[in-house]
Amino acid sequence: MKRGRGEPGARPPGAGSAGSVLSTTMHKTLIVTNDFPPRPGGIQAFLHNMALRLDPERLVVYASTWKRGREGIEATAAFDAEQPFTVVRDRTTMLLPTPGVTRRAAGLLRGHGCTSVWFGAAAPLGLMAPALRRAGAERLVATTHGHEAGWAQLPASRGLLRRIGESTDTITYLGEYTRSRIATALTPAAAERMVQLPPGVDEKTFHPGSGGAEVRARLGLTDRPVVVCVSRLVPRKGQDTLILAMPRVLAKEPDAVLLLVGGGPYEKELRRLAYDTGVADSVRFTGAVPWSELPAHYGAGDVFAMPCRTRRGGLDVEGLGIVYLEASATGLPVVAGDSGGAPDAVLDGETGWVVRGGSPEATADRVVTLLGDAELRRRMGERGREWVEEKWRWDLLAEKLQALL
Repeated sequence: MKRGRGEPGARPPGAGSAGSVLSTTMHKTLIVTNDFPPRPGGIQAFLHNMALRLDPERLVVYASTWKRGREGIEATAAFDAEQPFTVVRDRTTMLLPTPGVTRRAAGLLRGHGCTSVWFGAAAPLGLMAPALRRAGAERLVATTHGHEAGWAQLPASRGLLRRIGESTDTITYLGEYTRSRIATALTPAAAERMVQLPPGVDEKTFHPGSGGAEVRARLGLTDRPVVVCVSRLVPRKGQDTLILAMPRVLAKEPDAVLLLVGGGPYEKELRRLAYDTGVADSVRFTGAVPWSELPAHYGAGDVFAMPCRTRRGGLDVEGLGIVYLEASATGLPVVAGDSGGAPDAVLDGETGWVVRGGSPEATADRVVTLLGDAELRRRMGERGREWVEEKWRWDLLAEKLQALL
């Protein structure tokens, strides 16, 4: 067990200031999750940002270890020691609802006096809900992400999701797409209890003056039209579609550059595709970028584009697409794919456009329109910033979570 206070090195920028902590009375909460930093990823950032905005004296996190080996164990221990709340790590790198893990979770619940439980991802850890209820939990909340929508399509996992819905008080969902898919696997009563709880955006960190000019200058992109995509490099995200769209973009905007921010297993294939397509000189790869530099990399773009697509018969799908909202907060118009819940993160025609995922033609058409119209970019960017401030701020969403707990 580790406990500490301070600014963790892996913490997303701007998170967890003292003024953001919700300290009104609530149950003491046990978070049970596989998705917690320093393990990287969107779900991990979601849970950490929420945890930082709850009362640290009334919070305990039970999580798996990031990865085996000395380096992984040391990184995990250093991160945990800097958190303002208690973190308990299981030795395994993947928590499963086994009898041993369930007994330990129940012991932590009783030992720390917790009366509410938040499963950071409903499937499969929500299967522990009946045992934790017997151990004294009065409120059980399970949050769903994109993968539970896939679970809802397969008979065996569909039955498990139904059990989770029956044994928890609330299942949360990211947006209308995930709600509609997951609800079909639940009983009518459990579906009725679903509540929206999406990730948020730190509007104080992601904003139009985030340092984009400095990134442009460093990369030699000053005075060039820049289409930026910030995401892990995997096939679903659609960076290949952007590369295939570039010949059409360059025909209208010869100086345009595609800036791909992030690392991932698809990078080698993407570099080869850029070369084979003849646009290698107009595509820049940054590799993985630290959290602290992400806002400036968004700001380096004129247009944000990620034409994500659904793969594997609906099993590989976008849950929401927080990157579109971070881009909107930065003041950029967005071009989004139509995979899963991605359209929930765009006001189509107001903050940007939704295109058919995997279509270079549709993507190029929207990108060219935006690059050629500064007034349209300004109008869509300003509307996106307003929308984030109205609906997607972390403090508003943390208040909703506290009410559920």
